[in-house]
Amino acid sequence: MTDLHRRRLLWGGGLLALALALPSCARKAEGFLATDITGVDWGRDFHLIDHAGRPRTLADFRDKAVLLFFGYTHCPDACPTTMAKMARAVELLGEDGRRVQGLFVTLDPARDTADVLGRYVPAFHPSFLGLHGSEAEVARVAEDFKLFFARQAPDASGFYTVDHQAAVFAFDPEGRLRLYFRGDTGPDVIAHDLRLLLQP
Repeated sequence: MTDLHRRRLLWGGGLLALALALPSCARKAEGFLATDITGVDWGRDFHLIDHAGRPRTLADFRDKAVLLFFGYTHCPDACPTTMAKMARAVELLGEDGRRVQGLFVTLDPARDTADVLGRYVPAFHPSFLGLHGSEAEVARVAEDFKLFFARQAPDASGFYTVDHQAAVFAFDPEGRLRLYFRGDTGPDVIAHDLRLLLQP
């Protein structure tokens, strides 16, 4: 099986499993442009360490909307593109952007140390945080968010890639998982839905 076929199976299987995991009421809700996943019984929290060494859970960001993205710093395309779109969405909100927290969870803790994350993540937006943990801890969080990923075999130089879904999860200021943005979602759409989440 080629790498391309493996990636297609991974992404296809992941999207199918996610679709099956969504509640029957998941929909393009009136107002929201992303998929409304309010009420799912997964993706409720995480327990990881930020790039400054501080333990973090979802409760730390209460009163803010949270954008949560899983990726890795050696990613050549989807990760930097998605992080840039998240940052642009925050900028589009103006002053309300201060009420949004961007989080990047590494799927490659072996290479993405705190120092690496501390250089990579804030380069997109100074308020964004990189989160890491042991391989087992990261795998548990990814599983809880129905996020499928697979580390590929290293090449002769030891370099490897990590196949994963390029999706962004959004929480409202009360800490409830509300929205699922596909990887091809533009920053204007993300900003639109964040405005709705931030409404009192």
